[in-house]
Amino acid sequence: MKSAPPLPRATFPRLHPGLLMSAILCLFMLLWWQPAQAADDIELSEEDVACQTCHDGKDHLVKKTEAGETVSLMISTKDFLASMHNETSCTDCHEDIDEKNHGKVEVPMESKRAYRMSYQDSCTTCHKKNVAKYKDSVHAMLVSDGSDKAPTCSDCHNSHTQLSIKVVEPIANVPCANCHKKIFEAYAQDVHGLERVAKGKSAPICADCHQSHAIQAASLGSALKDSCLTCHKDAAAKHEDWLPNSGRHFESISCPVCHAPDAQRRVNLRMVDAVGGAQLLEKKGVPQFERLTQAADDGNTSLNERELRSFLKEFNLENVDNKAILNGRLEVRSGVSAHQLAEKEKALKDCKICHQAGATPFQSVVLTMAGPDGRAMRHGVEKEVLNSLTAMGTMRGFYAIGSTRIKMLDYLLVLVVLGVLCVPIAHLTANQLFKGRREKLKAQRQAAQTAAEK
Repeated sequence: MKSAPPLPRATFPRLHPGLLMSAILCLFMLLWWQPAQAADDIELSEEDVACQTCHDGKDHLVKKTEAGETVSLMISTKDFLASMHNETSCTDCHEDIDEKNHGKVEVPMESKRAYRMSYQDSCTTCHKKNVAKYKDSVHAMLVSDGSDKAPTCSDCHNSHTQLSIKVVEPIANVPCANCHKKIFEAYAQDVHGLERVAKGKSAPICADCHQSHAIQAASLGSALKDSCLTCHKDAAAKHEDWLPNSGRHFESISCPVCHAPDAQRRVNLRMVDAVGGAQLLEKKGVPQFERLTQAADDGNTSLNERELRSFLKEFNLENVDNKAILNGRLEVRSGVSAHQLAEKEKALKDCKICHQAGATPFQSVVLTMAGPDGRAMRHGVEKEVLNSLTAMGTMRGFYAIGSTRIKMLDYLLVLVVLGVLCVPIAHLTANQLFKGRREKLKAQRQAAQTAAEK
């Protein structure tokens, strides 16, 4: 029986490499063009077209506020259609507009700030979760305290041109730079900022460390250190390879202390609960920190050892439920320094920087308590407090061998050593002094024993 003839092999025409690349490029352009085309298909409703007849017209619409500011009322239709709000109607946010009188009757505007504040609740309709996070943030607390600089929704998000967070814009467009200019300039030149420029979205930016809406005070808790470890998951293990007692270093030293080599450093004595170790916050409307530090500080400059004890005693008398102790922490002195991080090759690894007498990081000491909004309230402390034996009872977990050297402990150590040496010396001396007496008594006992035997 004859076997069936083999099936012919499928053959494909060989494409020129240039044609193949052109085909791939066309496919890519097709995939890229489709979502853009979908966005272009969005059109304004008749009502919104009526609005844009004036607000995107040739004449430049402006309005003067009662505060003397000039507010532009021009809205680019093109930019609005390209924004995340392109399917939102004008009246969804501007629901208070009277169609009959709008543009015909002058409506007073107190100020730019007041106008933005009046539209805060409009964001809640669609962005409930983010608004809830914002209301618990340090920014919202500042607004509620009457600050005219703390950001509201529209200070960070332009409601008419807001783009998706997936669109990687130049770092200069990050809204944080509007208020934190010096810090942002430092960030733009540090290892993270330069990587952001070079690699785009893969490198961290403000919201990656500080969050977008639930922003807390930078000095509160360990959130920033935890943010570092979120990306640098193997940091603890790598430090163990060369850094003795690395766990203790991670607890007592902020990351920029070593990774911002040119920064100035200081010791921050944070007030924490003696039981749980949680950072203490001053109660809103009940100012204690400033009142008690000024009362304890005779010179109104910085607290010495005695004044610091007096302050803590008075504070604990007024707060019997939360006994305060001090948790020492080494940190950089400013937010600008914290954003001047260098490449890991330039990080400090010389132990002598801290562990030697008169070490520079221990020449500046501050006492800190968190305010009602989490922001730090500070008062100076004399550096000699770090070398005080009596202060050890209130400072927990902060002792740098070679730098925060307590002389009283040195004296006690000398006494212990002398005591240990004196025991054998005294024993040998006594042995020599009473040697003749012992020999005489021994001879008398032997003579008595001989007489008894006779």
